[in-house]
Amino acid sequence: MSCSGLPHSENVQAQNLFTTGVMLQRWSLKGLSNDDYSVQNGILTTMGMRFPLCIDPQQQAASWIKSNFSDENLIVKTLDDIDFLKHLELAIRFGKPFLFENVLEAIDPILDHVLERAASPTNGSAFVSLGGKMIEWNNSFRLFLCTKLRNPTYTPEIAGKVSLINFCITRDCLTDQLLNIVVKHEKPELQQHYQVLVNEMALNGDLLRGLEDSLLYKLSSSTGDILENDNLILTLEKTKLNAVDIESKIESARGAQAQIQEARSAYQLVASRGSLLYFASSGLSSINSMYELSLGIFLKRFGHALDGAQQDACLERRIINLVEFCTKSVYDFVIMGIFEKHRLVYSFHLACMVLEESGKLERAALNLFLRGNCSVNSSTDKKPSSLYWLPETGWRDFIAMARSDEDFSKIKEALITFPNNFKRWFDLEAPEKCKPVEGDLSLMKTLCLVRVFRPDRCYNALQLLVEQIVGCAYARPQEIDVKRVFEQSTPLNPVVFILSPGTNPETDIQQLGVKLGVTTQTNFRSISLGQGQGPLALKMLQMGYSRGHWVLIQNCHLLTEWTKDLENMLETMKTPHTDFRLWLTTEATHSFPLGILQKSVKVVTEPPSSMKLNMRSLILKIDENVIQEKKHDIYSSLVFVFIYFHAVLQERRKYGKLGWNVNYDFNDGDLLISRKLLSFCLTNMGEGNGSIPWESLKYLIGECIYGGRVSDEMDRRILLAYLEEYAGDFIFDRISKFYLSREGFDYCLPNAGTEISSFLDLVNAYPASNSPQVLGLHPNAEISYFIKQSRDLWKNLISLQPATEVSSIETAKEEIISTIACEILTKLPGMTPDVPSVDLIDIRKNLKAKNANGLLTPCQIVLLQELDRWNSLCSRISTSLLLLRKAIAGEILMTDHLEEVGSSLYNGLVPMYWKALAPDTEKKLDSWIVNFSLRWEQYLTWIQESELAVAWLGGLHNPESYLAALVQTVFREKHWPLDQHAFYTCVTKFRSPEDLKARSEIDAGCYYISGLFLEGAGWDFENSCLKRQEARILTTELPLLRVVPIESRKSERHNSFRTPVYTTSARGDASGSSLVFEADLTSHEHSNIWTLQGVALVLNTSD
Repeated sequence: MSCSGLPHSENVQAQNLFTTGVMLQRWSLKGLSNDDYSVQNGILTTMGMRFPLCIDPQQQAASWIKSNFSDENLIVKTLDDIDFLKHLELAIRFGKPFLFENVLEAIDPILDHVLERAASPTNGSAFVSLGGKMIEWNNSFRLFLCTKLRNPTYTPEIAGKVSLINFCITRDCLTDQLLNIVVKHEKPELQQHYQVLVNEMALNGDLLRGLEDSLLYKLSSSTGDILENDNLILTLEKTKLNAVDIESKIESARGAQAQIQEARSAYQLVASRGSLLYFASSGLSSINSMYELSLGIFLKRFGHALDGAQQDACLERRIINLVEFCTKSVYDFVIMGIFEKHRLVYSFHLACMVLEESGKLERAALNLFLRGNCSVNSSTDKKPSSLYWLPETGWRDFIAMARSDEDFSKIKEALITFPNNFKRWFDLEAPEKCKPVEGDLSLMKTLCLVRVFRPDRCYNALQLLVEQIVGCAYARPQEIDVKRVFEQSTPLNPVVFILSPGTNPETDIQQLGVKLGVTTQTNFRSISLGQGQGPLALKMLQMGYSRGHWVLIQNCHLLTEWTKDLENMLETMKTPHTDFRLWLTTEATHSFPLGILQKSVKVVTEPPSSMKLNMRSLILKIDENVIQEKKHDIYSSLVFVFIYFHAVLQERRKYGKLGWNVNYDFNDGDLLISRKLLSFCLTNMGEGNGSIPWESLKYLIGECIYGGRVSDEMDRRILLAYLEEYAGDFIFDRISKFYLSREGFDYCLPNAGTEISSFLDLVNAYPASNSPQVLGLHPNAEISYFIKQSRDLWKNLISLQPATEVSSIETAKEEIISTIACEILTKLPGMTPDVPSVDLIDIRKNLKAKNANGLLTPCQIVLLQELDRWNSLCSRISTSLLLLRKAIAGEILMTDHLEEVGSSLYNGLVPMYWKALAPDTEKKLDSWIVNFSLRWEQYLTWIQESELAVAWLGGLHNPESYLAALVQTVFREKHWPLDQHAFYTCVTKFRSPEDLKARSEIDAGCYYISGLFLEGAGWDFENSCLKRQEARILTTELPLLRVVPIESRKSERHNSFRTPVYTTSARGDASGSSLVFEADLTSHEHSNIWTLQGVALVLNTSD
């Protein structure tokens, strides 16, 4: 328009067209923020053609609507209220505003005609259908809907009937609100003066607007000559004088307001930090839905923090005190409600936001650290032979970093030129504490190098960075004090304990109650939910609400449907007894009501994280009299052994799949029953007579008490191995003293007849942390643990990153996704979605033609099944990528599937949409694409040769079916019964398929498998047997494995270890679905060594 010379207004804003300053001031007084985003939401809510549905997780919209329309008799209901139809009918008839709160993703169809404003005229009036009745429609009727859901998904039908408005609070909006709170706390007279000025300006604005409207009305309604109308002229003069007076007052108020605003700005830093804390904390719900934090609870904690900050006459020091204390107070409150594995995620995310607030965050380096290499194209820079010690994934990540950053490019040159310098840094026990290169390298780029060279130290490196940015207190675990939890609770805010396996806070709550005079005999009530217990719990809750009881409702996760009734009841409880407290326990579950989570104080309960703390906790729960009343001398020593055994089982969970395939809920009850069983056995044995029935004890404990929880056979083998190590007459051998372990410390038994206090003295001497060797694991298990922790950190931190960021080369996110999509499409055998990669009909025909009998062999049938799945996967990949590119270009809508695919590609991960049709994997996208190409090569070889000389099981979608086909082939030839099959396995000397002779020269009935990776142990290639792992060598690729199907009666072998073979490093689960088969590996050591070290074979590693 400027080029054409057309007259137009500059800097046009929508709010100026639909609102006035007076209206905005009135909205502000009612609770709506003044920022442009909030004002636009206010316009859409009050002036839109369709009824608004506000996405309102912080309850900002609901609060403002209630305040803004309170003078018009606003009716507030939820869709769960049984009488909402009656009240809605009255609101429609009489033109009253109506608000539906807590709307979920489904809206009752009975409201369809109301939402569509489908009023039909009848006899001069408009009527709308509601619940089968025709209701007279009043055009003054307004309907508002609000949902607490942070990211709801509504059907197109609902979205087309309402106006979806995102009322999620923004950083600027929250900063303004917190500034008001801080100034009101620090300078109440200043904030009061500010509010008076705002009110006066709004009132004067209304008066001025009224004068203008009155004047225009009189001018428009006057008749005759205006100049001869004396009354009108007097009115004009009077209006002019009043207007001048009001404008002068407004101008004066603006000047005073500017001065007050300048004084208020001194506390801007505190408000800004508060806003940062809320957004850092509320984002955790994307990791675990139980971490939901409402704005109301946050504001309470923020207010308490303002009260607790140290006073200081100097304003600058006072502001520093406020910032530091508010940060620590909110951090402590949030960290109390999240699992330990997510503590460092929150701390590092908070540290990054602090850096970003100060303008010091290197976003590009942070992206490289979190995502590594996201490209799927093979690098032309091959890893030099001198860098044999550098992991292949680390080299690919480093190449990606060197391409995008000049500093890394220089380091790459130094690495290739002087590899030994980096090798020395690589070999350090704690390389994160030393500089990897000379010169100044930023903290974030140092983290990137740690990821490349030593990913197992990333966890520790992050802790160091957190300590340097926000302080040591933010990098340490926090102990939970139930008394402090109680002090933070209120009658209106329940306490929700999020349970971990093996924990129960009931005892701690009862002990606190006794100290505060709340006992089970007087005013403490407890119930554990189960079938039929819901109504009893509600009755108990109502009684406690009115009489001031403590009510403990346990295991809420067992009745998640009932918890919705609990949520509704809590909504109606407005004036509880001051002594009333509600305690809830639940496991983490997505179906737990959002309303309870948002108003509750959340506490995570986890078992102690070391042998010392675990055993101390168990010993303190034993009554001294229980030990003293037993007559047998060895009872106390055996109790100590079983305490140690229980602690070992719990501590082993720390190491993930190396520890247990399934995370079992071993708890104190198991130890108690085992202790009673031991007492019974010793009592029947008699003092000094007979022998301890070890076999019976081991069976009852290993198979029934603890074993009753164990669902995986390999885990049961571990459990029984521990009992073999800890239960036997050898523990009382006087010639050779027995030690529970001698790894780093002598874990010895207490003397016979020892008291509980001596137990504690013995355990207090234990080291604060223990090596995995104490549990029978290899020291490398600690490295595996930290690598797993680092990968989980990267994954969780990626989910917390803002969606609007750009890459290190400032390329838009959509362009990166589109580029990766093009790269993957070029690697697909068939790019057209409706044309399969391979023609199954043609292949079936060719295979039959090659066989003398014209029938397909079992292995060829498996091939066709594999190719059918391959076609489905390729079609899904191709279709989704092509649609994704169209969606990015704006040609089609972006669906949930496409959004998930795009987000995964950007983060360098395999989309879940693809994984549903692909073999199980834990690889990143670049490694997965490499395997994808290798799978296609194996299929081509299989098609050409009809049978595989060497099968790569990791490249098959269903490796079990291939093994079954081998069995069928051999057993049909030898006429053996299929239900008595087994596998004879032997590790060959062949390191690769190329070392093997041609298939025609291989013995009939023998098959070879490649691509097996050994975890938990190493392989002695010279002697072809298991050996202990070397330091930092976590996996070893096994030579080719010879597999021979045989009858089960011939399968017994000696000097071998029965090794499970899993699909991925995630190993098995309760169903055992990931177990492919079991292989016999030669061993010259006791099998318990390999059992306790978690030795297993996997088809696909995570690299």
